[in-house]
Amino acid sequence: MTKFSDLDLDPKVLKAIADAGYESPTPIQAGAIPHALAGKDVLGIAQTGTGKTASFTLPMITRLAKGRARARMPRSLVLCPTRELAAQVAENFDTYTKYMKLTKALLIGGVSFKEQEALIDRGVDVLIATPGRLLDHFERGKLLLTGVQIMVVDEADRMLDMGFIPDIERIFSLTPFTRQTLFFSATMAPEIERITNTFLSNPERIEVARQATTGENIQQQVVMYKASRKDREGSEKRRILRQIIDMEGDSLTNAIVFCNRKTDVDVTAKSLKKYGYDAAPIHGDLDQSQRTRTLDGFRDGSLKILVASDVAARGLDVPSVSHVFNFDVPSHSEDYVHRIGRTGRAGRKGKAVMICVPRDEKNLADIEKLVEKEIPRLELPGVKSPAPAAAEAVEDEAPKPARSRSRTRSRKPKDETVEAQAEGPKAEAQVSETKSETKSGANTDEKPARSQRAPRKESPAKAEETSRDAARESGRESGRDNARESGRTEQNRDQGSKSSRSSSRGKRGSGSNDSKVVGMGDHMPSFIALSFEQRRAS
Repeated sequence: MTKFSDLDLDPKVLKAIADAGYESPTPIQAGAIPHALAGKDVLGIAQTGTGKTASFTLPMITRLAKGRARARMPRSLVLCPTRELAAQVAENFDTYTKYMKLTKALLIGGVSFKEQEALIDRGVDVLIATPGRLLDHFERGKLLLTGVQIMVVDEADRMLDMGFIPDIERIFSLTPFTRQTLFFSATMAPEIERITNTFLSNPERIEVARQATTGENIQQQVVMYKASRKDREGSEKRRILRQIIDMEGDSLTNAIVFCNRKTDVDVTAKSLKKYGYDAAPIHGDLDQSQRTRTLDGFRDGSLKILVASDVAARGLDVPSVSHVFNFDVPSHSEDYVHRIGRTGRAGRKGKAVMICVPRDEKNLADIEKLVEKEIPRLELPGVKSPAPAAAEAVEDEAPKPARSRSRTRSRKPKDETVEAQAEGPKAEAQVSETKSETKSGANTDEKPARSQRAPRKESPAKAEETSRDAARESGRESGRDNARESGRTEQNRDQGSKSSRSSSRGKRGSGSNDSKVVGMGDHMPSFIALSFEQRRAS
């Protein structure tokens, strides 16, 4: 087995490592340190919690042992995505440089500029920073990056995926072309890897485990849950979280609860406090002093439950975390690997439980595809699970209840009218008769039908009026036939004169109010049909 003494590190660095209690390097350390000491670019990919920070701090300290820092010109640069991770890297440097006279500066937000500027003015060997605060100092004219010999990007995929690409490209353009570049991350998507190819020159790729794998010593479970009502989903999820915490009992020494949104972090932490749990929130909107106190309390054991956003998902090293609870399913499947990587560190056993609602099932499928295994389901008493897809399909195919009789009766004549208009005027007349019969038949219990009533004796004047109505009706029918025949004849004639009419319309002014021309057809007045009938009779 390889030991740190076999890696050609500085004797003072080896002494500091021994004081920290380490003897043998992890696989990522054993693979990356020799190439980094040789001055080559390195692309390191390994599971979270495998010691990637020491993979670049140890060779960097050894290479910087010779030389002296100059004012405002750091000799090495370490970029981190979050303040907490940058502070953790700074602690590692303090541990491994205890026997060496190397200086460092930590440039993160939430801290006074004056204190940081005082450190830079004296000159530092190692500069650890987040991209935003680093560029702030550069734009103020307080920092020069032309003396950087070694540049490290920690959690590279997160740096490039969180929208830091323009800042990273600008920072790289400010450093010398001859620098040594080290990239380390737990995941490296193909599209991110293509971007890193522009920053690294012929790098040594060290991949000690399959990308995006989770530790075998972490027990993973997921609770499938469907809310009773949409507006009660948040409160019921918090009740499930408390139920899971109570089920773990004494095995839960401390835990991290991850939420996707900062507002949920605050609400969940407040809810846990209300029910007597020792919990505190941490996210990017809090003051740096409060974030530092909360994280220190969680590390020293005075705080039991840390409710966090993804600001605590990357690189934070708290070896004693026993449980990780995902209050929400991560939107990006890679974040799941980082979240549950906070437990089961340094060979310890850990447990990760996630709560999944129906709208997050797609994200859950992406996670299972990434880790290449199905996450076991956890059944909780009193928790309603969503119905399987097959059951939902059967419910969708169930026969629908019949519509009311009045609605069916009101729609049927409408459909018949449409069909009658397609067939012609005679069918339309039949539909009108059907309508009249329907109206008269609606009250059959009260009145007898008109056809069943006794015939009435009509006066001579009434009989004459009836014969006149019959003649008018027959004249109307013949008039319709004649109008249809003339309409067909005129239709062919009108097709030839369409172009002349369209041209004459084009000559009219835009403000003209032309009325639409309606043919005679069914709209012919009855007196015209009557005159035709009188001529025929004469």
